[in-house]
Amino acid sequence: MKSLLFVLVVLVLLSCVPPVRSGPNIYIRRLFSTCWRTKGVCKTSCGKSEIHHIFCDSAHLCCIDKKYLPVEFGK
Repeated sequence: MKSLLFVLVVLVLLSCVPPVRSGPNIYIRRLFSTCWRTKGVCKTSCGKSEIHHIFCDSAHLCCIDKKYLPVEFGK
């Protein structure tokens, strides 16, 4: 009975705590927004020294530095 009361008190206290608005940690966000074996970054537009090779989703490009792109042979 005491554990049930404790769980209810914790749930009530957690409902009173405001949500965090700062977003995820920068390292976690960078890890999940990477592509191309963590060599590229998912962005809406690529920089001048970057080129998009694949798509991350329907709205983002996988921007990769040109030195990490695979070498193309033939035509």
